[in-house]
Amino acid sequence: MNSRIFRGRSDRGVSERAVRWHEGKTMRLLTIESTCDETAAAVVTDQLEILGSVVASQDELHAAYDGVVPEIAARAHLDRILPVIQSVLQRADTPAERIDAIAVATAPGLAGSLLIGLVAAKTLAWLWNRPLIAVDHLQAHVYACRIAAQRDIFPCVGFVVSGGHTHLFHCRSALEFETLGGTIDDAAGEAFDKVAAMLGLPYPGGARLAALADRGDRAKYRFPRPLLDDSRLAFSFSGLKTAVRYAIAGPGRPLESAEPLTETARADLAASFQEAAVDCLVGKGLQACRSTGMRRLCVGGGVAANRRFRERLTAACDEAGIETIIAPLEWCTDNAVMGALAFESLRAGRIAQLDLDIVPGLVRQPIG
Repeated sequence: MNSRIFRGRSDRGVSERAVRWHEGKTMRLLTIESTCDETAAAVVTDQLEILGSVVASQDELHAAYDGVVPEIAARAHLDRILPVIQSVLQRADTPAERIDAIAVATAPGLAGSLLIGLVAAKTLAWLWNRPLIAVDHLQAHVYACRIAAQRDIFPCVGFVVSGGHTHLFHCRSALEFETLGGTIDDAAGEAFDKVAAMLGLPYPGGARLAALADRGDRAKYRFPRPLLDDSRLAFSFSGLKTAVRYAIAGPGRPLESAEPLTETARADLAASFQEAAVDCLVGKGLQACRSTGMRRLCVGGGVAANRRFRERLTAACDEAGIETIIAPLEWCTDNAVMGALAFESLRAGRIAQLDLDIVPGLVRQPIG
């Protein structure tokens, strides 16, 4: 079947569903997320009621490589996407005919992973004759705060801190984002995972490093706070990561040549690294609020689950008179619930055609 036929069927579905929206009937949205290494789907109503959510993790597949392997991730999505969708429809007690629209994350992310989710969403949109909505993954992370708050949170400063992203946005609305700044090298979550690997912790190491840091001395090692005093809204974690490596093995020496670390030393290194990273994140979050005049900071992404970061950021914002909304723990890591952002696109009349394509890459300007 050619794309012209696809677009025709989708257009008829859009027209019919738009009428139902304006009649005030509660709508049910199927959302699909496959930007990296979690295969996820959710069913959410236009009242932001979560009827079902399923996330299939791939951690065990990538552990041997201490990081996500794109080809392995894409193959796993291919195996899991249909079972995940079937499972969430069952949990939500929602047959296909009760789904009013289909949303899918199309950017940013790993190309192969994005394609699996997009092809699944396009196929269902065509088969079920339903409108298709593109979701920006970064905007969706901020929208998780909107779902949790159950009230309007815009305008605000949006802060996405994860394994692939460390970015600040001026969010004029749920769909209008202006990039304020971001990392010039590693993302914060990537640095956490790589330092965890240096300390002998298994992948994914971010949460394990945080647990180890709870037993350590945060002031034992005075690691650098890159760009913390810089006027730019920019982050850099590569030098911090290198400083930890030097503390373990010394400059120019492989980690394998270092003396085995005691448990106390490992905990102190973890705590000191985490404190330096959190200092950078908190400092730049506050700087973004000052530079924009915004009094609300909304934070999402996997690193937003870090307890020390949540505590420090909340305390600093309280002192500065800035409202802080951080996504709930279960919606920090990649999930499909945050794809409820698609309702904002529906209200704005932003319906995708079935020639919709992905926009891969880990650093980009959000849709809108």
